[in-house]
Amino acid sequence: MENTKLQLQKAIEVVRNGGIIIFPTDTAFGIGVRIDNHAAVDKLFNLRRRPPTQAMPVLVDSIDMALQYFDSPSHIVRRFIKEYWPGGLTIIAQCKKNLIYSPIRGGGDTVGLRMPNHLVILEIIKGVGVPILGPSANFHGDPTPYSTSDLNPELVRLVDYVVPGECTVKQPSTVVDCSVEPYKIIRQGAVRL
Repeated sequence: MENTKLQLQKAIEVVRNGGIIIFPTDTAFGIGVRIDNHAAVDKLFNLRRRPPTQAMPVLVDSIDMALQYFDSPSHIVRRFIKEYWPGGLTIIAQCKKNLIYSPIRGGGDTVGLRMPNHLVILEIIKGVGVPILGPSANFHGDPTPYSTSDLNPELVRLVDYVVPGECTVKQPSTVVDCSVEPYKIIRQGAVRL
């Protein structure tokens, strides 16, 4: 237990200071930085070899935190949040653009938010005090890692800290775009809508 506490404190400290961590979630291993540190976000995009025009998902620790970033969430967004969070559903909706750095939004006016059902990452986000980026811990286009043994050693060498742990669901989140009506499923994953 004490060991886990120290690992969480280390992860929180690294992210607070603009570092990059790899961490377990309910769905898959993620890689992240705090979303309000633009240099760290740019570094993560470069490290993952992801085009800056492709948005990245953001992880929050609570519904309240999500509501700070979504702009006037619709009835359907609020329903999905209530029914499926915490859990494997990433919800894309209009966001408060001034709070979300452009590359995270892929240059658009929406953001994909998710509240994972995994105590480790929820504690890290809470400790940092702001959402963190949450794409899968891989180079863009590579297979999704569901255990530490799936992690690419080259990627592991490039980050500041790897939080040990297990994924519980071991499949990617479902991604739903609620910025359009009717809503559109972008990726079918852990949650069936």
